[in-house]
Amino acid sequence: MRELIELAPPQERALLVGAPLKRGTDRHHVTEHLEELARLADTAGALVVGTLTQQLDRPDPSTYIGRGKVEELKLLLTATQATLVIFDDELSPAQGKNLEGELGKRVIDRAELILDIFAVRARSAEARMQVELAQLEYSLPRLTRMWTHLEKFRGGIGVRGPGETQLETDRRLVGHRIKLLKERLVEVTKARQVQRAGRTGQFRAALVGYTNAGKSSILRGISGSREVFVEDRLFATLDPLTREVDLGEHQAVLLTDTVGFIRKLPHHLVASFRATLEEVAEADLLLHVIDCGHPSWEEQRLVVDQVLADLEVQHVPMIYVFNKADRLDPDVAVALRARIDNLAPGSIFTSAASAAGLEPLRTLLREALARRRPLVTLRIASTEGRVLAEAHRCGEQVVAAPDDTGEWIDLTGRFDAAALGRLERAGAMVRPG
Repeated sequence: MRELIELAPPQERALLVGAPLKRGTDRHHVTEHLEELARLADTAGALVVGTLTQQLDRPDPSTYIGRGKVEELKLLLTATQATLVIFDDELSPAQGKNLEGELGKRVIDRAELILDIFAVRARSAEARMQVELAQLEYSLPRLTRMWTHLEKFRGGIGVRGPGETQLETDRRLVGHRIKLLKERLVEVTKARQVQRAGRTGQFRAALVGYTNAGKSSILRGISGSREVFVEDRLFATLDPLTREVDLGEHQAVLLTDTVGFIRKLPHHLVASFRATLEEVAEADLLLHVIDCGHPSWEEQRLVVDQVLADLEVQHVPMIYVFNKADRLDPDVAVALRARIDNLAPGSIFTSAASAAGLEPLRTLLREALARRRPLVTLRIASTEGRVLAEAHRCGEQVVAAPDDTGEWIDLTGRFDAAALGRLERAGAMVRPG
């Protein structure tokens, strides 16, 4: 009997389209934006075969880029043999449908591409639910177009995940699925609240930042955990991961790696990942990681700051961590450090390439922990063995010294507010260290 050989599907050939508005700031960064879009396409498994750019006074309501550019795009599609067109800006349902009719090729936008990448990279049940919810909410006003091109082109980038199962569903069924997913994610939120309650009293820091800024590399390097997944690709991490970091001298913090942000992140995706991003709101300190060697690091910094503002976490203290400092030319590094000192005093420079490169972050965490756990002295009766044991257990840098009478023992160390409250109720007398 002849063996059946299953062939891998051919790689998509993608044509990228960037059409910023003339009055906006994006027109100054169109090259960098298309380079990032190309990295997204590569992450999704496509081969970029060409680009088309245009500056717009305003988007054409029918095709976004106008009749003339559509004709130019047709010629470029023929010349490059592209099978997919990816727009850097979000298209309306009508614009997407009209463009597919004119070009005879599948057309997706940046938001659809990002959702596709998340669908492929989601590993945990929670992440898959969050991505599916975002995809369904995005596709709901686009069902007619998406069903048509799914039937015509048989899947591919931008239509993986739940979209493949929605060919024969109607808006009512999609709405029902959205409602069900939201209810399940509420249960996820409650479960996370229980987990966080178990960490009460522990200092928690969260790594936030643009995708591929090196957050996972930092967590892996500073915690020593080889389980932390690291890859030089966009959106390598979707699920939050928390590890305990030993700072020495009986000091430790909980450090959480979070999903990376990106320019024009689909708002449905941010909304779906709110349960995950609550780790950010509950942190004692945010570490905003920035790839200081990236040519667009300033724009990336502003993008992340805006997402954090949308999440309403301004109450959480934040420090900029300029990562990958080992890749900077020495002269560039000196000039950049001087500039950062003026722009954001208190920022630090790190490198996950070596243990020494992460020492500034260890020092910063020790200082933050010291501010949260002030140095105090507890006076406890020498007969209260249980209270003395509890003080040694929950305190840091505890030094014991009996008084002259031997009736009392003074313990000097660092204690958080919850521990101090318990010890005071047990009979300890507290005074500043």
